[in-house]
Amino acid sequence: MAVDPGIDFLGGVGTVTGSKFLVTSGPSSVLVDCGLFQGLSTLRRRNWRPPALDLAGLDAVVLTHAHLDHCGYLPVLVRNGWRGPVHATPDTIELVRIVLTDSAHLMVEEADHANRYGWSKHHPALPLYDEKDVLETLDRLRPLDFDTPTAVAADVEVEFGSAGHILGSAWARLNLAGGERSAVFSGDLGRPGHPLLLPPRPRPACDALVMESTYGARAHDTGSIDERLAAAITATARRGGTVLIPAFAVDRTEVVLAALARLRRADAIPDLPVLVDSPMALASLKVYRAAIAAHDPRLRPSLWDGDDPFAPLRLHELRSVEESMTANHPVMPSIVVSASGMATGGRILHHLKHLLPDHRNALVIVGFAAAGTRARLLADGAREIKVHGRYWRVRADVHVLDGYSAHADADDLVAWATAAPPPDTAYLVHGEPASSEALAERLRAEAGWNAVVPREGEHVLV
Repeated sequence: MAVDPGIDFLGGVGTVTGSKFLVTSGPSSVLVDCGLFQGLSTLRRRNWRPPALDLAGLDAVVLTHAHLDHCGYLPVLVRNGWRGPVHATPDTIELVRIVLTDSAHLMVEEADHANRYGWSKHHPALPLYDEKDVLETLDRLRPLDFDTPTAVAADVEVEFGSAGHILGSAWARLNLAGGERSAVFSGDLGRPGHPLLLPPRPRPACDALVMESTYGARAHDTGSIDERLAAAITATARRGGTVLIPAFAVDRTEVVLAALARLRRADAIPDLPVLVDSPMALASLKVYRAAIAAHDPRLRPSLWDGDDPFAPLRLHELRSVEESMTANHPVMPSIVVSASGMATGGRILHHLKHLLPDHRNALVIVGFAAAGTRARLLADGAREIKVHGRYWRVRADVHVLDGYSAHADADDLVAWATAAPPPDTAYLVHGEPASSEALAERLRAEAGWNAVVPREGEHVLV
């Protein structure tokens, strides 16, 4: 008896992390995205559970883009014996290599640090995966070009369209049951006004739409975003302080550097040294510069008509641990850009410990921060923050400028979704519950759609 195509929601439901959507059609089983859970400890613990799917029956993984909450669980599959192909756009593959290598390095480093200083309740603390697992994972990556329908399993064909979120990001249309049914997965959608990338390509018609809702209840305040950043930097410099900017290493660092370059060209901020303290961010910056030089068609053409968009800046690239430590005690007013963007790990943690207790300094949060992350706690006004087993006072100014987010806001999401014929059902995922429900209600009220917020582990028919 034939089984209708279906979708299982294994992650990215009720949260903005851990995206995993299992698509089944006939004999085929394909996982769309394979992300890590981040934020609340209850979510992070789920990364350690056995994979919630039959790895022996999994034909392939399809990645929409290279952020950790969409690709960071791949090495766990491989560590558990899976050896199938992982399909992604060429730019996504280039960035996934950087992201996963850095992720494993940080996991091993954090476990070693916890064991050395005794701040973990696990004895011994272990990494979720290591560099060996990542090397085996990278061997599974297979490039799939945009706008090229390709069979990835016996009964599943995939086509990528540009999503405008980060370099290489895509929405994915899956044709199922010999083309009788189809599902579109938005991945993370970018904004029409992204300073580096062209807007998302319009979505095609489909029977099921699985769409992110990170900002499903909010509109970005972009009217004076550069001016607000300039004001924060200028005020901090006047009192002799340092501006610390937690930024995702892929795309957000580039967006922040481009904004700083704009402000410096306009003489809107003082000529301060800009310290980029993230090997992953620096590797990603190299990929972006190569894409600009190659006139990547997903980038804005204006980028290759003028000067380097990340200059003029007194840019200092901090690669070694010793170089990173210099950013804990800058010798003059400066700007430090470091990962991770939600302050869940990486070198930013050391800078938080050293810079937040000083009232002269400032922290600028430039993107979405999931519930339970340090960036979210700080954005919500926390006056103490726990790092490496100890609490640290927060005396620095904290500014929240989510206008630099690379995520589409509620209006952008509705416009993108409703520009094509309505699906049978739209499923709102990758958002906190209130955001997902708000977007579902807008689609019901404004477009008359059948819009649903799925439950964790739920199975639906396409």
